[in-house]
Amino acid sequence: MTPGLDLALLLGAAVLLVAIGAVRFSTRLGVPSLLVYLALGVAIGEAGLGIRFDDAELTRVLGFCALIVIIAEGGLTARWSTLRPVLGLAGALSTVGVLVSIVVVGLVVHLLLGLDWRLALLYGAVLSSTDAAAVFATLRRLRLPPRLVAALEAESGMNDAPVVILVVLLSRTGPVEHPWWFEVFLVGYELGVGAAVGLATGLAGRFALRRAALPSSGLYPIAAVGFTVLAYAAGAVLHASGFLAVYVAGVLLGNARLPHRQAILGFADGLAWLAQIGLFVLLGLLATPERLHTALVPAVVTGLALLLVARPLSVLVSALPFRVGLREQLFLSWAGLRGAVPIVLATIPLSARVPGADRLFDAVFVLVVIFTVLQAGTLAPAARRLRVTAPAEPAEIRVETAPLERMRADLLQLEVPAGSRLAGVHVDELRLPVGASVTLVLRDGVGFVPGADTRLKTGDSMLIVATAGVRDEAERRLRAISRRGRLARWFGEYGEDREG
Repeated sequence: MTPGLDLALLLGAAVLLVAIGAVRFSTRLGVPSLLVYLALGVAIGEAGLGIRFDDAELTRVLGFCALIVIIAEGGLTARWSTLRPVLGLAGALSTVGVLVSIVVVGLVVHLLLGLDWRLALLYGAVLSSTDAAAVFATLRRLRLPPRLVAALEAESGMNDAPVVILVVLLSRTGPVEHPWWFEVFLVGYELGVGAAVGLATGLAGRFALRRAALPSSGLYPIAAVGFTVLAYAAGAVLHASGFLAVYVAGVLLGNARLPHRQAILGFADGLAWLAQIGLFVLLGLLATPERLHTALVPAVVTGLALLLVARPLSVLVSALPFRVGLREQLFLSWAGLRGAVPIVLATIPLSARVPGADRLFDAVFVLVVIFTVLQAGTLAPAARRLRVTAPAEPAEIRVETAPLERMRADLLQLEVPAGSRLAGVHVDELRLPVGASVTLVLRDGVGFVPGADTRLKTGDSMLIVATAGVRDEAERRLRAISRRGRLARWFGEYGEDREG
């Protein structure tokens, strides 16, 4: 190898290992890891180690590749049983909510910053998409009702598709060739065909992977991720939304009874982490630090307009047809995290040489840093203040599935923390459905097989085997008891997600 390549590998491996170690550090401090990755990129850039990088087109291409992997992982890990009830709300947030956000931000930026209408609407379009990486990484550490988490994750997985289309349309520098209604038709076509391509690819992947007899278990995760990339490519070839195709295909594959499913999810999770690290470091490398201070005022003005006006209004309008309480709406408004996606989208007008695109990129970069710290650091207190937390559910029922393929069953883990109403309940009082059974209890470091009269204690950990058909029912029963104790059903508590 050449010395230059050896040095690049050395630097790349060092950055990767530092970034992995920074995850634990950022978690302890409560700082989103994406900010650490951005800082790493800035540190090795022209203001730090002196590496000069200003290729916006290459950043856009690599950024899209990273987003494919991140969105695919979000689809693969999405539970259909929790996604289905919020699909309408997530779809509305990803379409109607995006349009409302673009118009409101564009109007505020046009009036307060004096930008022309196209550039102002570009600000709104670039910032209207919530970031899948930021949402997945942040929300999964919080104790929130599954309904809220599913809505935010589905929105972040779906809203990239319409936003990319709108940013590309607004970034065109030549004369307008088509009337406005044609552009509306084009957006509808791209979304509709993208969803159809994702559906077809996901179904084909399920059929193939269930029947394939691959010689190594390590090939199944590669094949599953390959199908999601195929969905993007097929959608792009048909001039449809590849990002929507990726998410739909991922959801179908992730909820199928595939061989080595747990290995597939673990592989996708590792790839998504690698994509996030590479993407944020690259974006930090592209930034020009000495120019960022001039973007502070536009970033703060735009961010406040987005956070205090555009996002709440888009949630309000989108939630009108659905049963979403006021407290849930307020949390949905505050939890609309921005991250790598807006910065990647800002490279589209930058590579198209749209006038003012460099100021747009700088403002978006500064905005993401400031408001990610503000929002991510206050999500947990905001959830407690709005009383939308679910203290018992995520802490106790960590549904880390290990499919027992030949038995068509899942292995669930349940813990009894201090204050849980599961403490004191006998195993037979759990009244799990037929097909679900407590197989092991770990108490004070000692495991034993419980009997029907075994009384659960604080600190116990249990393993529960549940067949595929009764898994959701078993989870609902455990949630109900964790909230109201052995008399849960007497109090009308069935473990369903509560409305705000």
